[in-house]
Amino acid sequence: QVQLVESGGNLVQAGGSLRLACEASGIIFRVATMRWFRQAPGKQRELVADITRDGTTNYATAANGRFTIARDNGKNTVDLQMMSLEPEDTAVYHCTADFAVQDYWGPGTQVTASS
Repeated sequence: QVQLVESGGNLVQAGGSLRLACEASGIIFRVATMRWFRQAPGKQRELVADITRDGTTNYATAANGRFTIARDNGKNTVDLQMMSLEPEDTAVYHCTADFAVQDYWGPGTQVTASS
């Protein structure tokens, strides 16, 4: 059974930082492409960042320079370090695993950046 569990979401003031973590089980983590998506109320879901099996990273324009994605294959975890948070970053953040031609999603963690 595949399971993704996110943690680290919180309420912070604009300009603050948060570190989200996602722990995966039930997959061969080291070969999966891991992604962070977010969805704000009334808005479409958007890709924030991803990291391939070989460590190649990709960021959305809104995240570039402020967010860093990293993986630890020994712990089956992928983190998202977020700096200089803005109210526009407020959303539910989901971790996903692209593995064996399927996408698996975690339930999400709420991030709120207040102005």
